[in-house]
Amino acid sequence: MGTTVVTGAASGIGAAARARFERDGERVIGIDLRDTDVSADLSTVDGRQSAIDSVRECAGDGIDRIVLCAGLGAHIEDLGLILSVNYFGTIALLDALLPDMAGRQGAAALLIASNSVQFAPFGDCDFVAAMLDGNEKKARELVANENGFMAYGGSKYALCCAVRRRAEAWGSEGVRLNAVAPGATKTPLLQGTIDHPLYGRGLKGLKAPLGRRAEPHEIANLIAFVQSEEASYVHGSILFVDGGNDAATRLDQF
Repeated sequence: MGTTVVTGAASGIGAAARARFERDGERVIGIDLRDTDVSADLSTVDGRQSAIDSVRECAGDGIDRIVLCAGLGAHIEDLGLILSVNYFGTIALLDALLPDMAGRQGAAALLIASNSVQFAPFGDCDFVAAMLDGNEKKARELVANENGFMAYGGSKYALCCAVRRRAEAWGSEGVRLNAVAPGATKTPLLQGTIDHPLYGRGLKGLKAPLGRRAEPHEIANLIAFVQSEEASYVHGSILFVDGGNDAATRLDQF
């Protein structure tokens, strides 16, 4: 097997992904605010660099795969913080660790997006454009005019764009790059949103065609497959795993 880096490894989908990789015999380096191998605050430039340096020190002879799960939900009051963690923290690690994976057999990277990208025209948002331009200060200023749902969904939409925009360059380096877009999954992030007086009402009424919410291990199972050699031709893809919500919502749009 090899070495996989997982952010958000202390809880939710990240913890489930870590458990699945370890069960498969992978060496895992976990990153989170606490309770894992590398403690780092991905909302700050210094925290991101600390995580990158620590991961390289832990990995020693290189990194085979990265799975970037760290994120904040729509219920977080500081909208700029949502963008800093969900998008800028993720992209900083993603791009910094590409050289550590380039040329390694089976190298692959995966981001956690969200099926919420389907629910609003995020591509028209100025704060999303600022994210994609790499301007964190401007993005944080612009998102202050939005709400938590827009900040969360916009950050995940930008991640999807980032995957597609990097597909050609990453492919030439021999590193596959994909995103998984989960629907409502039983995690602390989801519970925090459910408990919010505004966003909770909408989530409680949102039913997937399969009639239930996902368990974290169900998302982790897809992550493990996409990161494996069995998915060696899957690249630049956004994979919805949402119990059919995307299909039911967008029908013929795919």
